[in-house]
Amino acid sequence: MCRNIRTLFNFEPPATEAEIHDAALQFVRKLSGFSKPSQANAAVFEQAVEEVTLAARALIAGMVTTAQPRYREVEAAKARERSAARFARPHKAG
Repeated sequence: MCRNIRTLFNFEPPATEAEIHDAALQFVRKLSGFSKPSQANAAVFEQAVEEVTLAARALIAGMVTTAQPRYREVEAAKARERSAARFARPHKAG
């Protein structure tokens, strides 16, 4: 579940509200062990998502760095290259 949580700090363009919410949702899913809570737990689940979203937003807004921002497209290309190298099929010797 948590493999979908991405670093959101120090990127250009900055993280969107949707990205912050999605990361919070993944985090709460991981902690609870449920991708979709039962009706009995839905309210507390959604409350947790909102609280984690607020905490994540405050964290990202409050952090400072002297590092140059990373660019989403460049980082995505690097990730595709790593994935291609990891999952490349070895050629059989003939």
